[in-house]
Amino acid sequence: MLEWSENKRQAMERLSTPEGIITALAIDQRGALKKMMSALGMEATKETIERFKTLISQELTPYASAILLDPEYGLPAAQKRAAESGLLLAYEKTGYDQTVPGRFPDLLPDCSVIRFKESGADAVKFLLYYDCDEEEGINFHKQVFVERIGSECMAEGLPFYLELLSYDAKNADTKSLSYAKTKPRKVIEMMKEFSKPQYKVDVLKVEVPVNMSFVEGNATGEIAYTRQEAAAYFKEQSDATDLPYIFLSAGVSAALFMETLRFAKDAGARFNGVLCGRATWKEAVAPFVEKGEAATLEWLTEQGTQNIRQLNEVIRETAVSWHEKVVQPVQ
Repeated sequence: MLEWSENKRQAMERLSTPEGIITALAIDQRGALKKMMSALGMEATKETIERFKTLISQELTPYASAILLDPEYGLPAAQKRAAESGLLLAYEKTGYDQTVPGRFPDLLPDCSVIRFKESGADAVKFLLYYDCDEEEGINFHKQVFVERIGSECMAEGLPFYLELLSYDAKNADTKSLSYAKTKPRKVIEMMKEFSKPQYKVDVLKVEVPVNMSFVEGNATGEIAYTRQEAAAYFKEQSDATDLPYIFLSAGVSAALFMETLRFAKDAGARFNGVLCGRATWKEAVAPFVEKGEAATLEWLTEQGTQNIRQLNEVIRETAVSWHEKVVQPVQ
């Protein structure tokens, strides 16, 4: 069982439903959002990105327990979130240096946890790419990096959400059958590592342990796992950590993400909610670029709202409260 300070527990309550379920909306994308806009012919300026994020925040946070934003483009959107919606801020620079092995992380140079706290953040999120099979020195560097952030969050009394993305240093194609076969072990092993107390992580934001496109019955061709094997991986993932953990949507469709949550529940996974981004709002980019704000608002009030309300219903059916993992706060 976890022991949180009173400050951390109160912050976690602000980020969750009254039942202790995290139904959070993620729009901390920067590079990915620029690519989405550019692909449709829009120059992705600071002003256009800020405005898009603000529209998402004001229209969808009434249905979200919290919103994850970035301090580079997301602070105006943070001011427009619903009063009952908590705020997470992303600490990492977007992307990584592709000319250097290791996908090393870096922090935004003009940010700190204390500054996030002063900006009204209820928690800090940091994204880490991790391959448990990579060279030991690379992973040691990443482990020390995460330790620093955990200590900084502990000092300021803010929950530390660690987002973990697996990869294979020897296989760049994460959508391939060969990667699908290695993914469960990579996801589960990195969860075990960063559940250790030295990192002071409060919530793990993680991928599902399988590529659902290669599950028997879902696959269009090649199969990496039977349904029984896939279910066993979800259960093994759940058993790999004592920390609260939530699923990211990884850009899949809303329908597939909801199907995946039901599969996880049926497999015995005791996850504590989601931090879902593109599965909810990515289709709003096209009307924003092609038709303007009025069309974007129309899409958000109709399809976007429908997406998030349907997702919330599935989360209520499938997730469990993080309250069961936390003892009474330390006085």
